[in-house]
Amino acid sequence: MRVFVTGGAGFIGSHYVRQLLSDAYPAFAGAEVTVYDKLTYAGNLQNLASVSDSPRYRFVQGDLVDGPLLDEVLPGHDVVVNFAAETHVDRSISGAQDFVVTNVLGAQTLFDACLRAGTPRVVHIGTDEVYGSIESGSWTEDSPLLPNSPYSAAKAGAELLARAYAVTYGLTISTTRCSNNYGPYQFPEKVIPLFLTNLLDGRSVPLYGEGRNVRDWLHVDDHCRGVQIVAERGAAGESYNIGGGRELSNAELTAQLLNALGAGWDRVEHVTDRLGHDLRYSVDDSKLAALGYAPRYSFEDGLAETVAWYCANEHWWRPLKDKAGPDS
Repeated sequence: MRVFVTGGAGFIGSHYVRQLLSDAYPAFAGAEVTVYDKLTYAGNLQNLASVSDSPRYRFVQGDLVDGPLLDEVLPGHDVVVNFAAETHVDRSISGAQDFVVTNVLGAQTLFDACLRAGTPRVVHIGTDEVYGSIESGSWTEDSPLLPNSPYSAAKAGAELLARAYAVTYGLTISTTRCSNNYGPYQFPEKVIPLFLTNLLDGRSVPLYGEGRNVRDWLHVDDHCRGVQIVAERGAAGESYNIGGGRELSNAELTAQLLNALGAGWDRVEHVTDRLGHDLRYSVDDSKLAALGYAPRYSFEDGLAETVAWYCANEHWWRPLKDKAGPDS
């Protein structure tokens, strides 16, 4: 078994790679893993340091839009899992082009390379943000895609291409739509590591507006197990929601982070709300549950683990702080 993981030096992709190489997924036990990553600001080979000496690990630095390089390194792999993406909403608002190039053109270039290589199985990693905002209830995979940021619009474009490649060319590809991830090794521009590292630094934390925006929180390990289930049993041309089962407003999340580090609300700075800020996300993941998925992490346990990790790994996040910005 050979697995090709794009974006494998990033937060979620590196967790998946570490799990693969520790044989956490029995169906892929003993798999050889190729990580393909451009190493942008959010890609970090330190995320893979614990597995870098494995004889089953190979790293290739490359851009997702580099078709000739993909043609060179992709053939012979049994499964491709595409985590590679620009993901920071605020960055997409200030400059959308990189998101369109990587998330749309990059995905299309990869799908074409998979066709040429005859790749038996492809999983494309998406986001619940493609649905837009929902006042009540939860999205199913049949809900319309109504993205509201350049980031989510680009991710929706990639998903539609994935469906088209399944229907038109017969590519065996499935897509996933996850809720907000958290856990160790997350780049400190995202809300949980940003707030944690700011608080550890004695700084304030930037809360958009009054913090009414609601997100469903998913531990990275639960997300990667969901991705693995889709890789093993997902149907071609189908999408699968992956949820964590714990919705919190940003104000509620902030309260938990303040409490975890013994800080008060005087450390919170209310900042101008993001343009087009979606009010609430919520996914119905019963389709994936029918294949055996259920989150294992309670939010309290996952957050405690995450707080402990950032407290113990300042050497990892300290060099990255000057690259970080607020997100939620």
